[in-house]
Amino acid sequence: MDSVFVLIALAGAFFYALGIVLAPLGLRVAPPVVGGSVSVPSAALFFLILAPFTIDFSSWTQKGALLFMFAGLVFPAMVTLLNFAGNIRLGPNLSGALGNLTPIFAVGAATLLLDDVPGPWQLIGILAVCGGLLLLAAERMRLHSRAALWALTIPLAAAVLRGTMQPVVKLGLESWPDAFAATTIGYVASAVMLITVRRFVSPAPLPRDPRMLWYCVIGVCNGLSVIFLYSALSLGPVTKVAPLVATYPLIVMALNRVIHGDRTLTRLTFIGIAISVAGVALVLSV
Repeated sequence: MDSVFVLIALAGAFFYALGIVLAPLGLRVAPPVVGGSVSVPSAALFFLILAPFTIDFSSWTQKGALLFMFAGLVFPAMVTLLNFAGNIRLGPNLSGALGNLTPIFAVGAATLLLDDVPGPWQLIGILAVCGGLLLLAAERMRLHSRAALWALTIPLAAAVLRGTMQPVVKLGLESWPDAFAATTIGYVASAVMLITVRRFVSPAPLPRDPRMLWYCVIGVCNGLSVIFLYSALSLGPVTKVAPLVATYPLIVMALNRVIHGDRTLTRLTFIGIAISVAGVALVLSV
């Protein structure tokens, strides 16, 4: 397995985790819909500024552009709102851990759309990654016993949407092999949708608080996560990319410890980490 491909996928996991951990800093100022209407357009503007230098317009195809646009209406738009909502009710650790079923949905969709069927050892590795991360989620749920059961569906819904959109983007990249184009078009579509939603749901002016800038930082972090994710998808199959990027809950725990001082690590947590790492190693070895 190419080490560059692995590092790109893990970089996507890192920036996705960083966006989750920084989310509470923005949520102290404004709710999810308002925050999403700032963070996603901030990232869209960032990519539009870079577009003349990063996008290969000579390889443009209508099919690729339409698939990128369709994916953008779901991810990052709806996933960003769900991540913010999950952060409010569950905190970054539990919200991050419950998103660990992403590779199951990604691989399932890839099997249907791309005929990208994992081998038996790959499947065992993917299940090990998810199983180890589910142990982390179970431990977090024990520590958040007051969390309403319905709130647990928020990050799970984000995992479904994030996972199923990966094969869609992979299809687009096969037509227009440009990760920067995929990210830019997707983010512009997401920005338009979120700004429209905010006009109907929360039309009040944005809070005049410098802490709103945290949403801009979060948006850029999420945007960098997407560009690394799409770059990895352009280099390798969904069955290998999805489990690597799905390790982000481990990074969430580490960053949450550093940034928010969370020290709730238990024996079960370490067992979950060990199983997940072993699963990733198995996926990469075949």
